[in-house]
Amino acid sequence: MPKPIPFGERLRSAMQASGPLCVGIDPHPALLEAWGLEDTAEGVRSFSLTVVEAMAGAAAILKPQVALYERFGSKGFAALEETLSAAKSAGLLTLADAKRGDIGSTMAAYATAWLDDASPLAADAVTLSPYLGYESLRPALDLAAQTGRGVFVLGLTSNPEGPSVQHVGGGNSVAKSIIDQVTADNAAAEDLGHVGLVVGATIGDAPAKLGIDLAASKAPLLTPGLGAQGATAADIAKSFASSYGQVLGTSSRDILKEGPSTAALREKALRVRDELLAAR
Repeated sequence: MPKPIPFGERLRSAMQASGPLCVGIDPHPALLEAWGLEDTAEGVRSFSLTVVEAMAGAAAILKPQVALYERFGSKGFAALEETLSAAKSAGLLTLADAKRGDIGSTMAAYATAWLDDASPLAADAVTLSPYLGYESLRPALDLAAQTGRGVFVLGLTSNPEGPSVQHVGGGNSVAKSIIDQVTADNAAAEDLGHVGLVVGATIGDAPAKLGIDLAASKAPLLTPGLGAQGATAADIAKSFASSYGQVLGTSSRDILKEGPSTAALREKALRVRDELLAAR
């Protein structure tokens, strides 16, 4: 059986072909209502498939927010499975925003659910929380490497509560420790590694203050906060500077509010993508 193409290579190809944009699929009740859809699993399914249809060629990767499917139980997960399958058929990479994190056999089970070829929920990548210790994620880190998939580890988030954990230790911060370990796991990659980082678009100069070198990590950088949370492409280019080539500008509500028209969704995504490209 041929060895799978590493996730970092697949992601870089997608970024070069379609631009450095990640579009979140966030079927919030308010958005469903705005689109004229019911707040049900079927409404979530219709919403998600519309986003997939609109984004082929306009985004490198789609990021369904797992919690917004999970709230409908098995029917919600069925909608998510169909969304992941439709994205694959459309040539779009997928990132399951599940933020899983546990230890031992439980972490191994989460890894199997999201990263194993045989799982109906398998995405191209999954978000992980490292705050039971980075090495607790090892089952997912290793399985992702084996299957040509990726993970995105929470690194420096922009929520107000984040610094109370992530910045502790100053020059030897928790965040720096996590990112140093990501750097080690990506060391063999020529360009992007299979271990990405979630780094908020509005974190400003936090990496510099904490002595963190994001460029050295070789991590794809998922940067939530573009658009609705106030960050612009120019802001991200300034904040990330030497690591901007690793950035996946991430937008959800700012694009999704243009629905349910697939043409309007696509037009907005293309504008955001072009702004990210122009900021280089």
